[in-house]
Amino acid sequence: MSRQQRSPIIQILLVLIAVLFVADVIVIGLCLKTPGSTKSNQKPSASQGSSNTPSPTDGTELPTEEAPQLVSTATVLSTGDILMHGKVINSGKQDDGSYNFDSIFQYVKSYAQAADFSVANLETTLCGTDNGYAYAGNPKFNCPDAIVDSLKGAGFDMLLTANNHAGDTMASGITRTVEIIRGKGLTALGSQLNADEPKYAVVDVNGIKIGMVCYTWAYSSNGSSFSLNGLTPIKDEGQMNYFLNNDPGKLYTASEQILEQMKADGAEATMMFIHWGVEYNIKENSLQDTMAQKLCDLGFDVIVGGHPHVVQPVDLLTSSVDPDHKTVVIYSLGNAVSNQRNGYISAAPPYYTEDGILFTVTFEKYSDGAVYLQSVDALPTWVNMRTDGAKQYNILPLDEDNQDQWAELFNLNDAMLSSAKKSMERTDSIVGVGMEKCRTYLEQQKADREAYYQDLASHPETYVPSTVPEETAGETIPETTAVTAPAA
Repeated sequence: MSRQQRSPIIQILLVLIAVLFVADVIVIGLCLKTPGSTKSNQKPSASQGSSNTPSPTDGTELPTEEAPQLVSTATVLSTGDILMHGKVINSGKQDDGSYNFDSIFQYVKSYAQAADFSVANLETTLCGTDNGYAYAGNPKFNCPDAIVDSLKGAGFDMLLTANNHAGDTMASGITRTVEIIRGKGLTALGSQLNADEPKYAVVDVNGIKIGMVCYTWAYSSNGSSFSLNGLTPIKDEGQMNYFLNNDPGKLYTASEQILEQMKADGAEATMMFIHWGVEYNIKENSLQDTMAQKLCDLGFDVIVGGHPHVVQPVDLLTSSVDPDHKTVVIYSLGNAVSNQRNGYISAAPPYYTEDGILFTVTFEKYSDGAVYLQSVDALPTWVNMRTDGAKQYNILPLDEDNQDQWAELFNLNDAMLSSAKKSMERTDSIVGVGMEKCRTYLEQQKADREAYYQDLASHPETYVPSTVPEETAGETIPETTAVTAPAA
């Protein structure tokens, strides 16, 4: 037979061999494929299940990864202005000439100690009396160091040192205030010893790293010096975190950089403490709204405000950059303690300067490293000035759960008890709507999150574990709170 005659037969045989080879490959592939041998990369919603979940009795081996579990919670408590007027200072003077302010915090002590981390705004300086300043209140606040001892004894861990009175005793007062606070084992936030120190702190609270920063408005600045309260300008060496109301751009630029630095230091949640607004206004102004929205857009999780000396509303903001990002803001915590009694200040609305808040936020962390804002709470406080015996200024926690025991717990007469109830009503009328808005949202988010994780636990084949950085893999969660930056 010629070559031309055999060629078609050979071609047909080659085609048949190729078809058989492909068929064999398909059959082998089908035999090797088993249920559960692949893993979906799509996270199901809370209401979704798996349509092909293998039966535990069919011999299929389930994946060993577990769905994320809640591993830690961290509650941060913040209170308002520790506004040490002259009469408040004098109330702490002892017979031997020393000072003790423990009585101010005796009733809120249990709340501050119960929180995992507690913060207060120290609206005074600690300049001492060796620099030509006497102990005094307004307009040049200077308080004995004993106030820090009492705050520490009451359970506070951090004191905010950026406010409009932080420069009342000039640069020496700024420096000594930071030194005294640190020397007594607390963290000063908002002012530094020099420009080389970080302007923020990353605090490890029960294994959750929270980045915190504090800023205040300044009266004026020329780039080389600043004035916080219209007093003699202070040389600007980066000791104070401040911005100008007519040019908040400095705050935004600095905050954006600080956010990056805090996250580089491991921050998993962020809080901005800010001194802003107009004194004695029980509603925030448009500038506060604008600034809060910008800080939300930058990515802060919580904003805690002060300065107006009265309580201002709470709100839940939505980022205009990332609609999935929300920020809780309380525009002013009011006064924690002061001598701003009803009628003392004509510009202030009646009684509102006697009111404050213990504001708490709780973060939670899961085993996959995700951190969420779990809840918020606002407990009204009222400053009771006692004159029956030695004068005292007591911060009373107006807990509705034990309202029927206030008279006994706080040793109140009928007039005091009536004032306490009215204080709670005033504060609730200001923050109630916003708090309900925040709680409703956070509760729904938590319910959805738990439902989703429960679904993963029921259908582990759908779980794709997140990547854990090598330096944090296997890390043990600390049992105590520690400040990781900047200054312990």
